[in-house]
Amino acid sequence: TSRGPVRPNEMSQCKRLFECYEHKQYRNGLKFCKQILGNPKFAEHGETLAMKGLTLNCLGKKEEAYELVRRGLRNDLKSHVCWHVYGLLQRSDKKYDEAIKCYRNALKWDKDNLQILRDLSLLQIQMRDLEGYRETRYQLLQLRPAQRASWIGYAVAYHLLEDFEMAAKIVEEFRKTQQTSPDKVDYEYSELLLYQNQVLREAGLHKEALDHLNNYEKQICDKLAVEETRGELLLKLERPEEALEVYSRLQERNPENWAYYQGLEKSLKPGSVEERLKIFEDSWVKFPKGLVPRRLPLSFLTGEKFRECLDSYLRMNFSKGCPPVFTTLKSLYTDKEKVTIIEDLVVGYERSLKGCRMFCENEEPPTTLLWVQYFLAQHFDFKGQTSLALEYINTAIDSTPTLIELFLIKAKIYKHAGNIKEAARWMDEAQALDTADRFINSKCAKYMLKAGLIKEAEEMCSKFTREGTSAVENLNEMQCMWFQTECALAYKAMSKFGDALKKCHEIERHFVEITDDQFDFHTYCMRKMTLRSYVDLLKLEDVLRQHPFYYKAARTAIQIYLALHDKPLTDDNKESQADTENLTDKELKKLRNKQRRAQKKAQLEEEKKNAEKEKQLKNQKKKKEDDDEEIGGPKEELIPDKLAKVENPLEEAVKFMIPLKNLVRNKIETHLLAFEIYFRKEKYLLMLQSIKRAIVMEPSNPWLHQCLVRFFKKVSESAALATAVRTVLKQEISRLFGESNPQSFNKNYLSQHSSSIPHRLAGTYTHTHTHTHTHTHIPGEACYIVCTEVLEALRDGQLGEGQQKAADAYRAACHKIYPECLAFMPPGYQDNSTTINANGDLSAGEHDDMANEM
Repeated sequence: TSRGPVRPNEMSQCKRLFECYEHKQYRNGLKFCKQILGNPKFAEHGETLAMKGLTLNCLGKKEEAYELVRRGLRNDLKSHVCWHVYGLLQRSDKKYDEAIKCYRNALKWDKDNLQILRDLSLLQIQMRDLEGYRETRYQLLQLRPAQRASWIGYAVAYHLLEDFEMAAKIVEEFRKTQQTSPDKVDYEYSELLLYQNQVLREAGLHKEALDHLNNYEKQICDKLAVEETRGELLLKLERPEEALEVYSRLQERNPENWAYYQGLEKSLKPGSVEERLKIFEDSWVKFPKGLVPRRLPLSFLTGEKFRECLDSYLRMNFSKGCPPVFTTLKSLYTDKEKVTIIEDLVVGYERSLKGCRMFCENEEPPTTLLWVQYFLAQHFDFKGQTSLALEYINTAIDSTPTLIELFLIKAKIYKHAGNIKEAARWMDEAQALDTADRFINSKCAKYMLKAGLIKEAEEMCSKFTREGTSAVENLNEMQCMWFQTECALAYKAMSKFGDALKKCHEIERHFVEITDDQFDFHTYCMRKMTLRSYVDLLKLEDVLRQHPFYYKAARTAIQIYLALHDKPLTDDNKESQADTENLTDKELKKLRNKQRRAQKKAQLEEEKKNAEKEKQLKNQKKKKEDDDEEIGGPKEELIPDKLAKVENPLEEAVKFMIPLKNLVRNKIETHLLAFEIYFRKEKYLLMLQSIKRAIVMEPSNPWLHQCLVRFFKKVSESAALATAVRTVLKQEISRLFGESNPQSFNKNYLSQHSSSIPHRLAGTYTHTHTHTHTHTHIPGEACYIVCTEVLEALRDGQLGEGQQKAADAYRAACHKIYPECLAFMPPGYQDNSTTINANGDLSAGEHDDMANEM
């Protein structure tokens, strides 16, 4: 019958069809499908239909693929091939749970099929179904006990389940079967031994791990790993004399490694600061040019001894010309006494070098003074003394106008002072000095994005992106997330929410891709025996969305979705019409001119973009013709307008929030963003959960204070609460607030934090009205940002009506404190700073327009 077994001729075609699929020769595979299905007797042959569907799926024809595979499955429900193919189709669509069900159904009809078992094990480890993975690996071990991947996979299953002793036993049983000569260099056997040692250490079997290391040392290729591991084990086994020998050897090998000095300290167990310092003084003698042994004591020394050691360390660095010295010392700046000593010493150096070009007895080259001034510029910038920092960096630039590092610091000073436009201009100056330097190019692009100059930043990046494609698309393809993060923030600042969300979703897709890329390693690492790296990879993937890139993208997306929920986007034309009605003739003329300029610029860009697209389509068409290995088909296009006008913004915000709640619990912002979502969704118990988690971390946080009072009011005003929920909420509110009402709670908060601007601002918001603004807590050193927020609140009437005079007075007062900050410039201020436009010409006007739009 058409659904029965095929004849020998069709059988050979079926085999060749499978081979074509395995070798990714999809178009040839379709020819064989056509030949088999062309015979009326086999027109409904289930397995061929399923394979045809799978092949079409690889060519991007998803709907047709599903239809064919389901048809094939209906025609042959007892075929392991049909179920296996359906599982592969589900897997390609990221429906991993469904794919696992399909594989299990396939195994019902062919329980010992190796390929299906391997594919099932891949999905189980991908989904972290570790119990299921162990069972599948056990079946594979029974079926193929001679294959090393069978043993290794079974051992890794126990390792991931944290049954370390069992994992170690399995690896040992496998190791015994490996015939290797002690003198032969075998990297894969070496990796196996190091993995075995790692399992023993994680099992807490330190003595056994050390014996194992000593026994097989000659057969391990990574000699550095052996020494470092031996040092750690000897310390854990409390054998400090032997550990000291190991760390002394390691120190000889690399005297600039911080970890080796920590090992020496743990071995010698110094009882006082003097004894601790003696360890480093001995290192000064052994390594007179070593910088790390001179830097590390600065963390624990104080007073005169600190001054003495710092003096020696700084002289070495300045004479040598070491640009990162400030970065190396930055961790000491939490101690005010140490900051004073640093300043006294370096200002003294500058005075001495200006007078006689000497620190003390030796004459220094002119570059020493340059690096001292470079350091002082960073020092005073960090302290917030902008004018003094600029004075030092300008002096250095006057003496050496070709040193790129000086322009980088000048740009950074302006950024910290609140003038990002001027910062971008100086970063562009730095970039012009060396157009072949990718780091400076990236830095310049980043500053341009912060200044809202998105097109200019794209042009800057295009110098290093692939030809024949637009810079933005190439940067997305390369998963260049720093660019996309800054782009998202720039678009958000300009209220272009759709474009900002597109960047956030692109970043989210990168993390999905990174997770999916694990598939390539599940089998590869077993085959190549890189097991330590493999286990590390799996642990990394488990916490992947902890990464700052994901956190920033998720936070930005959540904030935008909250804003879209509070004020959904309406028709732009109506908005602009309403705005123009309130303008004077002069303002209207200025607006029209600006719109004409923007329209002309947009037209030129559109023409350029179309030309690029046409070129790109030609390249893609050619590539498609040459390459039959296109998997999966195109992804859904991210359209800014569609993203910004989503039906349920809060549900979209929750998707970004879930990974943060699971993985970034240590940040208060995570819980406060969660509160903002649940507040709008009126999920009272989830609001309570978010608040309680936040209170444990930072009880007096300004944003948290607003959330608490809003929560208090929301509960008291809500009439539709279930009795059990109301009882729980009342108890918790009583515990959180005491017996006070929201007003007295807020009054107490204001009196407790009367000297802190962020706290007073939060209290005033709450006092004026229940405010839904997502207020972000700002660290103390970035005070101008807090002051900017206060100024905006005054101007918008968020702190009460009729505050315009107060806003003007506040702006003038802030301008005196932060003279470089753009936000506090007088009303008639014209920014004369120049910036490179998209064509490479100097332009000031467009820069002003961009600032006004922001």
